[in-house]
Amino acid sequence: MTVNMTKGQAISLQKNDGGSLTAVRMGLGWQAAPRRGLFGSRTREIDLDASAVLFADKQPVDVVFFRHLVSDDGSVRHTGDNLVGGVGQGGDDEAILVDLSRVPVHIDQIVFTVNSFTGQTFQEVQNAFCRLVDETNGQELARYTLAGGGAFTAQIMAKVHRVGPGWSMTALGNPANGRTFQDLMPAILPVL
Repeated sequence: MTVNMTKGQAISLQKNDGGSLTAVRMGLGWQAAPRRGLFGSRTREIDLDASAVLFADKQPVDVVFFRHLVSDDGSVRHTGDNLVGGVGQGGDDEAILVDLSRVPVHIDQIVFTVNSFTGQTFQEVQNAFCRLVDETNGQELARYTLAGGGAFTAQIMAKVHRVGPGWSMTALGNPANGRTFQDLMPAILPVL
């Protein structure tokens, strides 16, 4: 059963049987919003990029994004860059796979961001979401839908963080500005 998350909501990543999830996929989807022009409506391609920044004690230690597809330890993997979005018409346009059982013990938070590499604002994006899927069986666990557009070029979407022996996910949905994850670091640090 999917949990439709609201900003700031957290969910445990424990399975119903008490076990822990071992592998999850953070999927990102979006579509270009139609724009009215002199000659009717049209859409412009939007290049959004998903990134995962791995933190140890509030210090960034690794990142996975379209130019570094696998974390140094191999526990986090980006499936590849999508330059236009809307391919799945509701499915994942970009995804980051996290093998929770292989994440080194010193990594305590993984923050997922999305940014417009080409600089378009979220006013030009519609149907944007991130979702967490149990990678072992394909079951969607949680979905956070980006409501409304906005004059910003990035979003700090969610974080997966250690809670005791397990993991939790928190929907963040914080708007930010930047073309890359490096630009977003000042907006990420306050949510750690």
